[in-house]
Amino acid sequence: MKKSYLLLHVAVILAGFTGVFGKLISLNEGLLVWYRVFFSSIWLFFILKLFNVSTDIGRSEKVDVAKVGLFITIHWVFFYASIKYSNISIGVVCYCLTSFFTAVFGGFIKKRFVVSELLLSLLTLVGIGLIFHFDATYQTGIILGVISSAFAALYTLYNERLVQRYDSRLINYYQMIGGTIGLGILLPAYLYLFPAASLIPGLKDTVYLLLLSLFCTVGLYILFAESLKKIPAFTVNLSFNLEPIYAIIMAFVFFGESKTVNVSFYVGLFFVMASVGLQSLLSVRKKA
Repeated sequence: MKKSYLLLHVAVILAGFTGVFGKLISLNEGLLVWYRVFFSSIWLFFILKLFNVSTDIGRSEKVDVAKVGLFITIHWVFFYASIKYSNISIGVVCYCLTSFFTAVFGGFIKKRFVVSELLLSLLTLVGIGLIFHFDATYQTGIILGVISSAFAALYTLYNERLVQRYDSRLINYYQMIGGTIGLGILLPAYLYLFPAASLIPGLKDTVYLLLLSLFCTVGLYILFAESLKKIPAFTVNLSFNLEPIYAIIMAFVFFGESKTVNVSFYVGLFFVMASVGLQSLLSVRKKA
């Protein structure tokens, strides 16, 4: 159990870098995500070969795993759109609503609602609401961020059953292939609606995409899947609420975003972080 929590925290730290890469890479969100899943599938192909992990599962099973990958792919498109329409800080704070959607969707899927999860998630919702209500500058980015967190919750809930049956590297391999194919089919229409200045990344963007795909995708989601084997989906998603701490510090230091947010952002952030603290306190008391 301790190992699972350690892996989860390493994954959270890696997640803190995803927003930074979203700001550094000049491609629009659709192309950025397509290259991310495409490069990730290539990395995973070599990793599976290196560790002799068998990919011999049924065709229907491959399709089932790949379909779940579409949730995380759509999440990323909205997540990076949120960052590009606002900033890193707004995008990662909205991601904290994943725990709220996990509690709600999980209640319907598992036909069992946990009152403490709903109450803690509502505290996060209050924080996001304060930011949205008092800071009209980034409302488009906030709406996109809220949608992204809903798809992240669906990904976690459906991925929870897969990690009990398959190797986490195999899961991510087929999910990245699913994302590459699924988004690839939609990309022409997406680019028609949202034209891009360039379809092919430059040298700097390519380096960033390779790093993003290897460490913040392959590494992160393998650790994510491993932690789900021992830790409930709600706790995993709530733990990822710590991601904004790392990402916001990076955004403030490297991009000067402390000058672009107002006091309502900090008030809302307080409520979000309070939900994380209370969940940790309740977890400790349950184990005592």
